[in-house]
Parts: sequence; structure tokens; C-alpha cells
Amino acid sequence: MITEKIIGKLGKTDKSVEYVSVDWFERDKKLLRKTTDKGEEIGIKIDEPLNENDIIYEDEDRIIAVTIAPSDLISVNVGTMEEMGRLCFELGNRHLSLAIGHDNVKCPYDEPTFLYLKKLGFDAVKVHEKFTGYTECRGHAHTDAHVNEHHHEHHHHHEH
Repeated sequence: MITEKIIGKLGKTDKSVEYVSVDWFERDKKLLRKTTDKGEEIGIKIDEPLNENDIIYEDEDRIIAVTIAPSDLISVNVGTMEEMGRLCFELGNRHLSLAIGHDNVKCPYDEPTFLYLKKLGFDAVKVHEKFTGYTECRGHAHTDAHVNEHHHEHHHHHEH
């Protein structure tokens, strides 16, 4: 079975609900092959990022919804704006996706980054939870869309 759109958000329902577990970094892949928690194979061909409790399939009897799989994250508690700025600068240089909260920043766990932050004196801990609400670092990657836009811009300038 292939699903091609997000139908809505999961609310109260009498239908049987199956979950498809998606890793945070898979949320905006163009095609995912997954198995629901009831063991059904499903292809997800959706053009927008998936979020917790998105309904991707529904019929008379059942609903299939998305759940974001927990993963290992580095969670850093910060006390001051200055510390927050320094932290985001250090992490930004490493091209990581960041979830920036009021007094906390989370990013995907990797040991070198974790040890580096500890060394710099940040209050970093390793946690295992859902990574949501993050800003992706697009870094210097040139996606096709970006290259086309770029090309289009130049083209545009030549015309005038």
C-alpha cells in the first residue's frame, strides 16, 4: 500500500490505530518504506515533512498514523543569552540540526560533539527522546532546487 498525503491529525477515535515509526532525519524523504506496528508494509510518498500523529491512511476500520522514533540527542541547558549564542555558534559550525528552546538546545548525538561541548564547559547530557521542533542546518549543500533557482537568477539578470 502506498499513501500519498497527510489526511489530518490523530484525535480521539474508535477506529483501530496503527503507528508507523519514522526517524527524525527521514521526515522529509520523498519515499519511505515502512512496516506498521501491526506488521503491514507501507510506502509513504508524501511531499511534506511528517510530524507526530499525522494520519497518513484512514478507512472505515482503521487509521495509520506517524510517530517520530526517539533517538540519542545531546541536550544542553544554558543559563544566559551569551552562553546560548556561544553554543549555537559552536554547533552551527558543525552543521547540525538544532532544536532551540528557551533555555535549552538539543541536537543529534555524536560523541565528538558531545565531548567537545563538555570540554568547553557546557552543561551537556545525552538523552533518548523524540527530536522535534528543530531547525535543519542546510549547510552548504546545493540541492537541485537551489541550483536551479541560482541559475534562474542569473538568467533573469541577463535579460534586463
